[in-house]
Amino acid sequence: MLGGLAGLVGLSAVAGVLISATVTPAIAISGAAASSAMTMFDQLPSVLDIDKLMLPTTLYAKNPETGKWMEMTQFYDQNRSPVDFNEIAPVMYDSILSSEDPRYYSHGGVDLIGTTRAILTNLEGGGETQGGSSISQQYVKNILVQRCEATAKTDDDRYKCWTDATTAVGNEGIQRKLQEMRYAIALEQKYSKNEILLGYLNIANFGGQTYGIDAASRYYFGVASKDLNLPQAATLAGIVQNPNTYRIDQPEGSIADADGNLYNKAPDGSVDDVNKGQLAALDTMLADGKITQEQYVAAADGYSATKGRQLYVLSRLLEDGKITQKQYNNAVIAPITPNITAPKTGCAAAGGAEYFCQYVRYVIERDEAFGDTPEARTEMLRRGGLNVYTTIDWNLQFTAQSKMNESIPTSIPGARFGSASVSVEPSTGRILSIAQNTKFSETVTGDPNYSAVVFAGDKKFGQSNGFNAGSTFKLFTLVDWLEKGHSVNEVLNGRDRVINTFPDSCYNGGTYVNAGQWKPGNFGGGGGYVGTPMSFTAASLNSGYVAMASELDLCDIGKVANKMGVTRGSGEAIEMQGPNQVIGSDNVSPLAMAAAYGTVANNGVYCQPRAIDKVTDSDGNDVPLPKRTCSQVITPEVAATAAYALQGVMAGGGTGSRGNPGDGTALIGKTGTHQELQTWLIESSTRVATANWVGNVEGTLDLFHTYANGSMVSDMRYGLAQTVQRNVDKWYPAGPFAAPDSNLTRRVLTNLPSVVGQSIDEATRILNDAGFDVVLGPPVDSSDAEGIVAVQSPGAGLVAGGTTVTISPSNGNGITIPDVSGMPLDDAVRALRSAGFGDVKAGSCEKDASAGGDPIATGTSPGAGTVVNRNSGIAVNYKVDKCGGKGNNDNGDG
Repeated sequence: MLGGLAGLVGLSAVAGVLISATVTPAIAISGAAASSAMTMFDQLPSVLDIDKLMLPTTLYAKNPETGKWMEMTQFYDQNRSPVDFNEIAPVMYDSILSSEDPRYYSHGGVDLIGTTRAILTNLEGGGETQGGSSISQQYVKNILVQRCEATAKTDDDRYKCWTDATTAVGNEGIQRKLQEMRYAIALEQKYSKNEILLGYLNIANFGGQTYGIDAASRYYFGVASKDLNLPQAATLAGIVQNPNTYRIDQPEGSIADADGNLYNKAPDGSVDDVNKGQLAALDTMLADGKITQEQYVAAADGYSATKGRQLYVLSRLLEDGKITQKQYNNAVIAPITPNITAPKTGCAAAGGAEYFCQYVRYVIERDEAFGDTPEARTEMLRRGGLNVYTTIDWNLQFTAQSKMNESIPTSIPGARFGSASVSVEPSTGRILSIAQNTKFSETVTGDPNYSAVVFAGDKKFGQSNGFNAGSTFKLFTLVDWLEKGHSVNEVLNGRDRVINTFPDSCYNGGTYVNAGQWKPGNFGGGGGYVGTPMSFTAASLNSGYVAMASELDLCDIGKVANKMGVTRGSGEAIEMQGPNQVIGSDNVSPLAMAAAYGTVANNGVYCQPRAIDKVTDSDGNDVPLPKRTCSQVITPEVAATAAYALQGVMAGGGTGSRGNPGDGTALIGKTGTHQELQTWLIESSTRVATANWVGNVEGTLDLFHTYANGSMVSDMRYGLAQTVQRNVDKWYPAGPFAAPDSNLTRRVLTNLPSVVGQSIDEATRILNDAGFDVVLGPPVDSSDAEGIVAVQSPGAGLVAGGTTVTISPSNGNGITIPDVSGMPLDDAVRALRSAGFGDVKAGSCEKDASAGGDPIATGTSPGAGTVVNRNSGIAVNYKVDKCGGKGNNDNGDG
């Protein structure tokens, strides 16, 4: 009681202060009370900075037909579209002033009569303040509420912001009201009446997330604030008095009675508010016979509590002379007819580009360019009023998503099934499209047809862990191969075999030991072959690429992937700790892979993917973009030669040829599969790179033995890729790739080892390991044991890589001809016969006077040391003083 009495005395004094402080007619006061009150009032804070309004962030896409930016969607805590003074219908100003502050233009910020009444009500123990606040005071209150909400963490915190600003009792109520008045007076000394009135209508809440008169007009009635008519304006002026009570977007009712029954709802023929004293004006008109029962029911049935508030506003307008009796009557009997026009909000509203939108949202929420903390970035997205101009190409997006919808199901029983297609401009990193097979939803859980995860992205920008890359990962072995100076025409043993060790400086000791005797296996079970990186790439031969890796450092292959922008889907760097990674066991994102292949197409320059071209604040000022750079990560020579090899994939006979639209555009590409669980086709022209993925998000669905939509699931990538690429080539005409480097395409000479004396199997192994094909020739005469290689052709030495080597085994029947030169002829013949030769005879004679009359052997034909069959004829050549017949005494013709 003492506190209340003291407050009332204080109020009396302050009333005098307020009268003096405002522009209302002056009433003289004097004495200690007035002086004390003035001092107390002056000590209250008087400066209230008007913070920037909480505004939606809007995402834009360029209209492909007009070239102008069109709205994609918005994100907001408060749906608001601020307008200028002349963008609000005059009837709206009249409605709000007549009902809320009829003396607005004559007081200095405080309506003393209404304020006094409200404070006295509080002193009597009232809860919520009952009227009395001027428009300036209400503007102050809304500014303080918004300032509080800007730092609120939860819905409960936000609710407390409102209740603290609008509900107070006793001395706290007086203190709050005085502070509100102090701010209002100071506000009016700084701003014009029209500025304050406009500020109020732009900040005020109209129920739920709808803030500001223009957003309310568009939401509730589907018109701009400048086009409001009298019934609509009166309705909105009524809503603002108690927004969530009088809102007209809840057909089931916005008010609950003591028993929990909802009313103030859409028409249902019950006129549910007639007995609640809301519709006195209609009751009077009905009683006076001015309207029919049918007119009464039509007007009263539907949002009747709001109708009652509207009638109050209309009565104030009539009393103030701002509308005629006829206008009043017509508005009274007109039913409230909302035309709820929900604004685009969230990515679900970005029709056809939901997952592109979601990617952009993650960038704003998770890139430090938009704030140092997650909370700051979320606030920037939902309250910062950003205008975000995205990189999306709407034509390409529509094409990719339409093909996705047409050919790839949203789910397949047996697993969580997914598909994504993402296109990137290599020269800039601009993301042009992101298409996905699932339906977008952030609320539906447990249904595999729905997802909010961006399959094309990674954990940070998409909430995805990526997918096993399969053979698309071979790109990085190819690039490392070329960076080490190897040629794409170098020949290797690409057979599916166990390679015991691999250099790997990332691994303990610098060498990976294949203790488990792992070998890669090839698609379809093929055994592989001796070939070149050119043929291995076109055929996507696992065993060939593992052979390439065995001559490199596995760790360097991982470093190539990282510098070309590819990390694990989790964001961790690629670290190679085994040859299985060469053929794509790591999870990676389709977007990162598209950008990596785009690096090859862009002459070795890697541009970090970006989804935003420009950002401005609500005043049109540029906002710094997330840092995205372009840098030369591989040399142009390596890039051109890699492109040369990768073009074979998309040519006839290449594994990616089914995804080639065949329009003459030069394309590079790579297919990929992983254990029949994931399938890929990445392809790129010199203008656009696209990664297409179809596979398991979770589960082990065999894509090569499952059919859907009339197609084997493993083949769906081809149709998707072909359609997207055909349209890419139409809208982004591309030229040829640069010519490959002559050194990196050279024919390479290889050292051919000797395998003579080895067994057939050992000789074959040695030659295969050295990168040679082997042909088994017919057995030859040799003194070696049967089956031992006796002859190889060509012989050991430097030969062209990949040369076919013929090896011929011994038949075991060969004898080496001994050297019998210098022996008497007869002794020589006997020696040869003793060596096992059965057909020995005298050969040619050489006349030599010094030899005497006894023939002396000079050699054999075949020569000494030659291995011949034991039944081969051996001729013993000799010399003697006279050759010929007749006892060898002359050179006669005998």
